[in-house]
Amino acid sequence: MIICQRKGIRFLLLTLGGVLTGLTLVFPSIGFLEWLTLIPAGLFLLEYATRSEVRLRTLYGYGLFFFYCYYLVVYHWFVNLYPLDFIDGMTKGAAVCVVLVSWWGLALLQALMGGVVFVLMGTFFRTSLARRVPLLRPFLAAGIWSVFEWSQTLGWWGVPWGRLPLGQSSYLLGLQTASWFGSYFVTFLLVAVNLCLAQGVIIVLRRYEIPLRHSLKPIGIAVAAMLVFQYGAGAVIWLTNRDEGEPLRVAAIQGNISSNEKWSFSSAKRTQEVYREHTLRAAEQGAELVVWPETALPYELEEGNSSWVYVSSLAKEADVMILVGAFDPSENEKEGEYNAVFCFLPDGNCLDTVYAKRKLVPFGEFVPLRGLIETLIPPLAELVMSGDDVLWGEGANLFETEKGTIGSLICFDSIYEDLTRESVLEGAELICLSTNDSWFTDSAALYMHNAQAQLRAIESGRYVVRCANTGISTIISDRGEVLSSLEPLVDGMVVEDVYRSDHRTLYTLIGNLFVFLWIAILLLLAALEIILWIRKKKWVKNMTVV
Repeated sequence: MIICQRKGIRFLLLTLGGVLTGLTLVFPSIGFLEWLTLIPAGLFLLEYATRSEVRLRTLYGYGLFFFYCYYLVVYHWFVNLYPLDFIDGMTKGAAVCVVLVSWWGLALLQALMGGVVFVLMGTFFRTSLARRVPLLRPFLAAGIWSVFEWSQTLGWWGVPWGRLPLGQSSYLLGLQTASWFGSYFVTFLLVAVNLCLAQGVIIVLRRYEIPLRHSLKPIGIAVAAMLVFQYGAGAVIWLTNRDEGEPLRVAAIQGNISSNEKWSFSSAKRTQEVYREHTLRAAEQGAELVVWPETALPYELEEGNSSWVYVSSLAKEADVMILVGAFDPSENEKEGEYNAVFCFLPDGNCLDTVYAKRKLVPFGEFVPLRGLIETLIPPLAELVMSGDDVLWGEGANLFETEKGTIGSLICFDSIYEDLTRESVLEGAELICLSTNDSWFTDSAALYMHNAQAQLRAIESGRYVVRCANTGISTIISDRGEVLSSLEPLVDGMVVEDVYRSDHRTLYTLIGNLFVFLWIAILLLLAALEIILWIRKKKWVKNMTVV
């Protein structure tokens, strides 16, 4: 039985696989289905992409279609940016244009790279080794997908927002192995299980052509082994993870002052009142460290100016440390400013160390290919709220305090695992994440972004204090548990005890070694295939001469 004989069936399988898998990221409560949602796409790949007569460019087109379906679902929350009324002069028509270009354009950009995944899968599925051992194909596909997700961290055009492990954020036991091998290992298992099951479906449908009993047994063993390892190891990690040392009482203040408001000078007084009120309340509840959101004070913070005096006085009055998001001017003011976090001590002094955001949001804080964008889509170039491009920060810049060594992240930083790892390697005992997220109102983007923070907590073995302007603000344990959470679009705070740690997870020590091993495996397999092809050519040539 040829499953993918008709083009309509092929597109139906890819649509189902892309949409259903995307939905598990949007609604992680159904994340258990992610172990099955890629089966339709797996049927296409294992039954169609293995055919030598199918051109690789054809596979690229199908791959682009699959990932476009997937990313359209993952990025659907862009519609919540409408009407972009935080941008002066933005008309409703221009807002619709910008939102659709952002949604469809980013999905297309990701899909253009995703199409290469299908080309690589088809190429490796047809190698001599994969033909001799068909069960190898699901694992090759899983390795290629893992490498693809990692590659999205390498440039502004590859945004690692839609990683498969996000769909498991409601089922933390199955995410704990990320503390050993990273989140790409979770991706690998999800894809491998799905494609093994797809291979089983193909065998069942072809039961008259293949000895069913012998063919299904290794697939069953492989799937069972992966699931038992994932959840068995997860249970071991979970149960052996014990908090040690003295707790630190922390608070995350959510002022609920959105991007529409906070850039207006008229809201400055309200901003100061809200953050003062909740900081004093947090101190009354025993908080020793208070975290404010990204650019909670949307001005340059310089010693002696009014904003500096305000925070310094408040820290002293409340007798707490305050991490506050604001702008830090560069030494050469003409160069621009950094999106930064400052640390004020209980005595009112501010540490010399300032953390500057290391990963900036394309079109939110800088405009890539500015000249081209300003020519083709001028409204898109106006999304940078500060007017000019923000400067890129460098280094973890940890805060050394009497309460421990604190690492900072700002918004977009949290979706890049290497930044958290760098902070931990330099000695961070606690991670504080300040973010804006007010652009997303109460959409799925808030929860997807928070799920990224859960992954960083598990990978690094660190508690994460996540503070957002309009929500959601959370305090996350080193196992990825959301201990406290404040719903979006309200002002308030979350207060919780956290534990600092100097322990380093295996992932912290080895980084993305799992991905690099797969790159080496794929290169080795490609080299082997080339060698076999050359030998075959020589053999045919010699036979022709004889």
